Amino acid sequence: MSKGNKNTGLSNIGLSDLWEKYNFRWVIIITVWTFFLAIGISISSEVILSNARIFFAIITLMIIILIGVLADIIGIAVTFASERPFHAMAADKVEGAGYAIKLLKNAGPVSNFCNDVIGDICGILSGVAGASIIINLGTLPFSMSRSLLTIILSGLVAAFTVGGKAVGKGIAINNAHTIVFNTARFLNLVYRKTGIEIISPIKQKK
Repeated sequence: MSKGNKNTGLSNIGLSDLWEKYNFRWVIIITVWTFFLAIGISISSEVILSNARIFFAIITLMIIILIGVLADIIGIAVTFASERPFHAMAADKVEGAGYAIKLLKNAGPVSNFCNDVIGDICGILSGVAGASIIINLGTLPFSMSRSLLTIILSGLVAAFTVGGKAVGKGIAINNAHTIVFNTARFLNLVYRKTGIEIISPIKQKK
């Protein structure tokens, strides 16, 4: 009897409810999209950076680390910010407030995209940029082997990335609403200038 009751309870939940509750549609989309995006970016970065000058590769590496840290800050800020102040701002017709509400309504996908997708892509690009620096070095200082230099550079990249994200986490938590609002204003500007809707409109519940 107990086993039959359990099965009945599970059947009452319904597959559609589970699909909506755990947002499986977004999981499938972002998984497939990340696969092809990572391959495309990896190939492009190999072609662009394989013969790049050392100075250009170093600047590129620093920019990649910075992008990863900024994306992590936005992803954390979206999960900590509250919708309430933006509803008040939207009522006063403050530009960007409506887009901020859309960001917070989609906090899970936005955080996943910023923290995971962009984080993984930046990891790929930083590895390619680091390899480009090592390959294009001429005479190594102090007769250092390229393998040892690769290990040291990898450690530096990881240290700056983790350290930057550690600092960024505190900034994101203490300034969540400001970060979300500025991000929303930027995305709203992109939408007005290009017509590209990065965040899908909020579905109104019946």
